[in-house]
Amino acid sequence: MSDSGPQGKNVVLAVTGSIAAYKAADIASQLRKLGHDVHVVMTRDAQEFITPLTLQVLTRNPVTTSLYDEKESWHPGHIQLADDADLFLVAPATANVVAKLALGLADDALGAIALATLAPMLIAPAMNGKMWLHPATQGHVETLKKRGAHFIGPEEGMLACGYEGVGRLWPVEGIVTRAQEILAEGSKGELA
Repeated sequence: MSDSGPQGKNVVLAVTGSIAAYKAADIASQLRKLGHDVHVVMTRDAQEFITPLTLQVLTRNPVTTSLYDEKESWHPGHIQLADDADLFLVAPATANVVAKLALGLADDALGAIALATLAPMLIAPAMNGKMWLHPATQGHVETLKKRGAHFIGPEEGMLACGYEGVGRLWPVEGIVTRAQEILAEGSKGELA
């Protein structure tokens, strides 16, 4: 990966299977406009909501959808993404992925990159309010925070499931602003 400009950083944008996955297109586009080199990794479930092609066109980079997406050389692509990342941004983050990150599971490209990177991690949850407030999810959030992960949101409002409550993805502009702040801090090297 190469920087897109003098201020450009390498951002790995992890997209998970939430109805809010379509907002990842706006996040990727805004980060790219700010000069960052954005590489998207998608879970299988995320592909039910938005296609890899959409994110590939917006980022001008291949989209990783599998541990076996080896794009350029003998070096495993997911390890290269992990090594080059200046920020690992998970937006939206489902309850399932928050749990997998907290437990250190690496059964897909997203989990493997998360375990292999030294980049700071920013997680933007999006899920049903009861799922967000469940003690298991809150325990996973605390585990990740203790490891240095940053969280933004979720916010309150009407949820896709029809309930009103906490669980909506934080507004895209806020996620991009927080990503910029973390990139400016330059805290690469700490495990999240």
